[in-house]
Amino acid sequence: MIYHTKSHRRCRLPVITQKRLLEHFVAGTPARSAAELVSVNRNIATLCYRKLREIIAEQIAHDAPFSDKIEADESYFGGYHKGKRGRGAAGQVAVFGLLKRSGRVHAVMIPNAGHQTPMSLIRQKVLPDSIVYSDSWHAYDKLDMSGFHHERVDHSRHFTQERGIENFWVILPWRDDRACHFAPF
Repeated sequence: MIYHTKSHRRCRLPVITQKRLLEHFVAGTPARSAAELVSVNRNIATLCYRKLREIIAEQIAHDAPFSDKIEADESYFGGYHKGKRGRGAAGQVAVFGLLKRSGRVHAVMIPNAGHQTPMSLIRQKVLPDSIVYSDSWHAYDKLDMSGFHHERVDHSRHFTQERGIENFWVILPWRDDRACHFAPF
């Protein structure tokens, strides 16, 4: 990557190679395939992709907070395991997401899905007096007392068409590059 500050070491790749790797990153080409197409070592392409993701994550961290109508939900990703599924299953990664209706999504891996982690992320990313829609999981109970307008959606009692974040979880694992990349916590 081309760095213009003194705190970062300048990349030794030619600018044209950096641009071609960037084009493949934007197109969704996996790093290994991009390495073959650009004729660089796969470790260099992987490092370049990782640095691009770090830059994107840093920019996302500085984005303006969400406001108006927000959906909050958590999901679990991981390999196929026999036995328990969902919360508490071994080898799965918890991911928390916020979706601004008719807008953008903010999804991050979380170390645990206790009530403190989602609440701290909601306080960081959502403006007070916003309407937060969530399921009836106990971790969201404190939203009522935290300056947010909280609406619970009980999926077991009624089906709603307003399921944007659940739709996001459904399509996420089946992207073309077959890997989920989230902003680091």
